[in-house]
Amino acid sequence: MDKLAENTFIGHLLELRRRVLFSMIAIFAGFLVSYPFSKTIYNILAAPLVDVLPKGSHLIYTSLPEVFLTYVQLSLISGFVLALPVVLYQFWAFVTPGLYAHERKVFFPLIFISAFLFIGGMLFAYFIVFPNAFRFFVSFSGGDITAMPKVDSYLSLIVKFSLAFGLAFQIPILIVVLVRVGVLQVAALRRGRRYAFLICAIASAVLSPPDVLSMVMLLIPMYMLFEAGLFFAAHLPAPQPVAEDLMGTAAESARSTTDEMNAAEASFRVKDGNDPDQR
Repeated sequence: MDKLAENTFIGHLLELRRRVLFSMIAIFAGFLVSYPFSKTIYNILAAPLVDVLPKGSHLIYTSLPEVFLTYVQLSLISGFVLALPVVLYQFWAFVTPGLYAHERKVFFPLIFISAFLFIGGMLFAYFIVFPNAFRFFVSFSGGDITAMPKVDSYLSLIVKFSLAFGLAFQIPILIVVLVRVGVLQVAALRRGRRYAFLICAIASAVLSPPDVLSMVMLLIPMYMLFEAGLFFAAHLPAPQPVAEDLMGTAAESARSTTDEMNAAEASFRVKDGNDPDQR
């Protein structure tokens, strides 16, 4: 038994290594495709800041390899985005053998909905939050103060807050999963709306750029996503109990074993000439 468990564990590790290797190859291929367009990608990401910079201001870099390393980082991020379908498929292929049928039916769409919400959060930050936040920050320049943002600092800022907004948009998925596994109850979540609003306010203050406008622009969609997750968690059909799955699997196995035994007994009787149907 111990040897079988060890072999199973090693098999899972080998399977995980294979899935991770395929994902890394896909990301590297995406990096190679993205690098020739890294300057264009950076110009697109810099547009929310460049559009609000005062006349005569522009992005700068203070070390020779800074721009090159920035382009490399951007290419890696873009490569990961391009390889995301492959990465999600490898993740799904690794976890699906350990899931029950009803869990696979729920888990499979949740993966792609999660990716959609993550990208939606990043787009919301890019088109709605960043222009207003950068306009607020640049408004302090003037006179002896000139806005000259660094290339790598700006990339770090926009990537950090894009990821933060993408993660914040995962709230509906988190609520649905926690309700489905029994950690949370819909009734308890409804009673705790005021606490949910407080948690969203604290999270938006931590995740958003350090200004009130950005905080409010993240707080509103976060709480709306909480309500959306609550709605879907309340209206999704209840999962089939695991015990029923086990009983169904055991019954099916027992039926299969019985059929095989009957077939073997019939074959034995035919060979011995004792088949009652032939008498």
